[in-house]
Amino acid sequence: MISSKNNNIEEREELYIDTAEAEHVEMYLKAIWSISERKEEVKVSSIAKLLSISQPSVVQMLHKLNAAHLVEYKGGKNVVELTNDGQRTGRQMIRNTRLLEVMMKDALKIDIDEEMICGIEHHMNKKFTDALCTLLMHPRKCPHDHDIPSGQCCRK
Repeated sequence: MISSKNNNIEEREELYIDTAEAEHVEMYLKAIWSISERKEEVKVSSIAKLLSISQPSVVQMLHKLNAAHLVEYKGGKNVVELTNDGQRTGRQMIRNTRLLEVMMKDALKIDIDEEMICGIEHHMNKKFTDALCTLLMHPRKCPHDHDIPSGQCCRK
């Protein structure tokens, strides 16, 4: 916590520090969700290709995700499926990404910056995501013509 004195009133600025591990998990779940969305079988090789990382690194993370009950992965089978919790997180990450793309292209009229989106998407809570979706008038497609998963705000 950072404190400063200003006109005898103490102001406190809270710094939020998230773990890189949580963002790493979300990236894997987003990748798995994305591959599943294309109706493709999710394999170690397809995850590795999409994330541009080695297959052994993918296997290591899949074991962690399996232990956390976010995916179903059995080493010899080489096929990955999201659990309900994993599905929920992957879907939310895709929703965040695609809404941010719409915001950049249509609302802000700037080029889509994937690096910036990746930096923001992990820090969006449901309230913020629904507010952004409402502000953008509940878009159904992102600029890449992929479906944007709907939220509760879209059902009102």
